[in-house]
Amino acid sequence: MSAPRITVAGSVNLDLVARCDHLPVAGETVLGGVFAQHPGGKGANQALAARRLGAEVEMLACVGSDANAEAALSLLQADGVGLAGCHSLTCAATGIALIAVSDSGENQIVVAPGANAAFTPDLLPDIIDGALIAQLEIPIETVFEAAARCTGFVALNLAPAADVPGELLQRAHLIVVNEGEAAFYGLDRLKAAGGLLAVTLGAAGAVLCRDGAEIARAAPPDVTVVDTTGAGDTFVAALTVALLEGQTDADALTFACAASALSVTREGAQPSLPRRKDVDALIAAGNTGA
Repeated sequence: MSAPRITVAGSVNLDLVARCDHLPVAGETVLGGVFAQHPGGKGANQALAARRLGAEVEMLACVGSDANAEAALSLLQADGVGLAGCHSLTCAATGIALIAVSDSGENQIVVAPGANAAFTPDLLPDIIDGALIAQLEIPIETVFEAAARCTGFVALNLAPAADVPGELLQRAHLIVVNEGEAAFYGLDRLKAAGGLLAVTLGAAGAVLCRDGAEIARAAPPDVTVVDTTGAGDTFVAALTVALLEGQTDADALTFACAASALSVTREGAQPSLPRRKDVDALIAAGNTGA
């Protein structure tokens, strides 16, 4: 079977991460943090995850003409994600994410979008062949136009939550949200869009619906949580890859939950993204829930 061909239209950031024993509340300063720097951005995370899970991937994105761009794109380039559609802009800096991660693995994230906010529809190719994955860390009008220009399967991760036109939801073959995003948009509205709907439930796994009815549910394996950054992006990429490969709905959801679980066992968004062989081994070992 040939590898799925996926184009990802989305954000590229450089993640500046501080690990500390607990996350600060408003007005609190937490000392003793340990700093690290990783490539990130929901778009780039999903592109790299799809590539590591076996897809041929092209990235459509914008970065700044600055020193952070090379670091932000480094792992995409190293793993063979196509970057011909990644534009270097002089009008904006490369996106930056400021991330605090607690010892329990929970995180707080503030994003300065920079060049991601300058990713306008005119920078898209006229036609996007094959499948598309998109999120909402770039302008909504660019996401809408990318979906309109796609000739194949459209996976839409409605994160971070934002107002989107109903026409965009109806164009998606797959919509992925977490529980908070599902509440923001309203489950009835998402189910009425007509495609597959996946809702992630954190440690409880995920559920998949079609035509308003649940068709599959999966729970992740038990793992030691180190950093949850990028887990949702891993899920989106894994579910899309599995569905494009023709896996059953139940198997695809199990695959996505297993991949997402593996991603939380290491620090950083992109450094933690799992390889296909490791996900397959975890599933083959029977260490997954249902």
